[in-house]
Amino acid sequence: MKYVLMFVETEQFAADLAAMGEAERERAYGRVRQWFADNADKIKGHTYLMPSHTATTVRLEGGEPVITDGPFVEGKEIISGFAEIDVADLDEALRMVASWPACPLVEIRPIAG
Repeated sequence: MKYVLMFVETEQFAADLAAMGEAERERAYGRVRQWFADNADKIKGHTYLMPSHTATTVRLEGGEPVITDGPFVEGKEIISGFAEIDVADLDEALRMVASWPACPLVEIRPIAG
């Protein structure tokens, strides 16, 4: 079964990461790299997204599209990256996410088709 894992950062997580010294931050990034290496057989693709302020939103309601700079909604939580995984079932996805070493929220969503 294929799922997308959406990694969600909070304001507190971002502040904690920014407050870390360089060596501590590198250790945190190392744990993330190790998680991806440990799960490489299940991960079909992944990427880190640029900060939400770099987004462009297009609203397609009614007549002409309305284009605005910035994210769809200003919030305290933002999707910072995602990975596509191929696992047996939701239980396996949940076990995989239970060991995620970084941002405090991960949304698991099945891929259609």
